[in-house]
Amino acid sequence: MAETRNQIRFILNGSDVALKDVAPDATLLDWLRLNRSLRGTKEGCAEGDCGACTVLVGKLSAEGLVYESVNACIRFMGSLDGTHVVTVEHLRGDGEKLHPVQQAMIDFHGSQCGFCTPGFIMSLYGLWMKAPDPSNAAIEKALQGNLCRCTGYEAIMRAAHAISSYGKAAKDPLAVEREDITARLKVLRDGARVEIGSGKARLIVPASVDDFATLLEKEQGATIVAGSTDVGLWVTKHMRDISPAIFIGGLEGLRTTSEKDGVITIGAGVTYTEAFEMLSKRIPALGPLVDRIGGEQVRNMGTIGGNIANGSPIGDTPPPLIALGAQLTLRKGKARRTIPLETFFIAYGKQDRQPGEFVEAVQVPVPAKGTKFAVYKITKRRDEDITATLGAFYLTLAKDGTVADIRIAYGGMAATPKRAGAVEQALIGKAWDEATVEAAMAEYAKDFTPLTDMRATAEYRALAAKNLLLRFYIETTGTKTPFQVSRDEAA
Repeated sequence: MAETRNQIRFILNGSDVALKDVAPDATLLDWLRLNRSLRGTKEGCAEGDCGACTVLVGKLSAEGLVYESVNACIRFMGSLDGTHVVTVEHLRGDGEKLHPVQQAMIDFHGSQCGFCTPGFIMSLYGLWMKAPDPSNAAIEKALQGNLCRCTGYEAIMRAAHAISSYGKAAKDPLAVEREDITARLKVLRDGARVEIGSGKARLIVPASVDDFATLLEKEQGATIVAGSTDVGLWVTKHMRDISPAIFIGGLEGLRTTSEKDGVITIGAGVTYTEAFEMLSKRIPALGPLVDRIGGEQVRNMGTIGGNIANGSPIGDTPPPLIALGAQLTLRKGKARRTIPLETFFIAYGKQDRQPGEFVEAVQVPVPAKGTKFAVYKITKRRDEDITATLGAFYLTLAKDGTVADIRIAYGGMAATPKRAGAVEQALIGKAWDEATVEAAMAEYAKDFTPLTDMRATAEYRALAAKNLLLRFYIETTGTKTPFQVSRDEAA
């Protein structure tokens, strides 16, 4: 068993912090405002949507010290061990001057009521340090998770472009102090397990993946917290008791990504942001999907493994990973087993995971040359919205143009992420043409009986699912849609 200590340790702005009295469900937002009187970090939605609570969290990684914007409202204190938390109060310019981000927001009228402004400033601050001269697309991506109801966004966009005219990112205090902060964080990483509290009300941070595996065999009723983008809402919205809570977001052994023989292995603790570069490069269709999962703050916290493990029928990553033929590695103690990802989902709220077992990694085959793969997400608004339905398609054509193999998986259409088996069978062996696709559409009724909820009606979901197959056919063949034909005729 690893050595233990009874406190979490991190750096807040410029000061070292060590806390012995921390509840498992204590959020960073509440602690900042109530315990440290740092009230520039605001509570707007308490569910990671509005960005008013945005702070930066610096963590050590293989690339060194990396700062990311996160939602303090759903970030638990137990996840902060060995990190550097930066709030808006820490920003400063030369002498008595404001920080360049703050001055740009003032001069370009990026604030009216001001409630959301600190969150915007922190998101722009994080972007500016990584990209001092960002493109419009980069700014929009960085601000996906920040909502403003006063100014609109044009003034904020202009401010974002102007920041470097007020100062240089390389001379910012976080850049100048990077070596010092890195050294201080390395001292905090002593390889010990953190245990705070007693009885059921305990907060635990394992020392390693092996330590976590040993711990979970004994604490089978514990709540496993990785990114907390879902568990955070259990607390802030549903008032659920998550004790005892085991925080695994900082375990390096779960944060690795590699590729071998055409298969990408993603550790369960890899965040969407960390996975984006490899996935968007090796499986390009996944890039736009990842970019639409929450806002930047959510992607910096949420993990691929957590999205799989919670078994949500509207989770965004399981359908495309199922269509790609992904395998899932589960671990209990020292024992591991690997199963097809699609068999992991048994029923609503039920997965093929034994007591004491956890998701360790997912293996994703890169699409073979000549195959076709696409994924489509349907939501009410484009960015930062929960899926109504999502379809993923993987097609292999024979030399004669017939369908040699096809895998179709959906989210939002059933109690679990699910393949369209009857539709697949109606396509296999047939010519990949419009007549075949239209005939296969009738088989959707055998595969799915969707529900009506606040995101979409059952009728809408059923029609959208069929049309996504038609879209996939059109995009893979270059066939013109009826609208395109009529438009060309009119021209």
